Amino acid sequence: MGNEIVIKANSVKKKYDDNFALDGIDLEVISGQILGFIGPNGAGKSTFLQSVLGLINTEGNLEVLGLDPRKDRHKLLKEVCYITDVAVLPKWMTVNQVLQYVDGVHPSFNLEKCLTILSRTNIKRSSKVRVLSRGMMVQLHLSIVMAIDAKLLVLDEPTLGLDLVYRKEFYSQLIEDYYDGDKTILISTHQVEEIEGVLSDAVFMNQGRVVLHDSIESINKKFLELRPNQDFIEKAKSLRPIHQRLELGREVLLFEDTEIDKLSNLGEVRPPFIADLFMAIMDKTKKEIEA
Repeated sequence: MGNEIVIKANSVKKKYDDNFALDGIDLEVISGQILGFIGPNGAGKSTFLQSVLGLINTEGNLEVLGLDPRKDRHKLLKEVCYITDVAVLPKWMTVNQVLQYVDGVHPSFNLEKCLTILSRTNIKRSSKVRVLSRGMMVQLHLSIVMAIDAKLLVLDEPTLGLDLVYRKEFYSQLIEDYYDGDKTILISTHQVEEIEGVLSDAVFMNQGRVVLHDSIESINKKFLELRPNQDFIEKAKSLRPIHQRLELGREVLLFEDTEIDKLSNLGEVRPPFIADLFMAIMDKTKKEIEA
């Protein structure tokens, strides 16, 4: 894994009318990271990714691959690949026309490699995009992406509208056939449970702010969930969990920076799922704001 700074954001802001879509984002992304942007609708995830791509103007300082995304967008796009929805392709084109178009506009696209990947599928190059199933569109889009030698891949809700099988296939192929340890991948998605196994780092966002940014390895050390045995519920609560919830009628307590030895004798202990941790952090943040 490299140590090149791919994205450096300092006090990045974006305001629409009287609301901040981005409210002072400070973030550093290193090459080789697979970074998940997690947050509710309106959290600012897509806005930040659009600013990284130079699609919108922002206040503050933002560098992507050492470039200003707005001023140097033509240079930046030579090193970046962007997907919003794998099912969105020009339906009037044939598969071959799509490939020829990409080959003509993206200097890092390897047509020969793409054709090799496509040969493993049932997709015919003469077929119109409109007759492809959604699963085939996934395969076509992946074939294109994996044939682009980009330093940065930005995925904004890439599997929106696809069923579970194709969503899993998308991420599986992406990691196995595209990621090489040096490329950097940014993923924004609502299906948190499907990507946490591939993430190296996570960013929790809410109301245009970053409320947590850490590596998955660090998160798994820092946060622990305890499902206490019935006899030890009160003792567990005395250790001051940062959040608690009921799961199928059983208490689940979340601890931060608490030694596992203090918890292991009280019940079942494990790192939280990212989706559960996110909900807990959002709830904790909300209560702090209201207090």
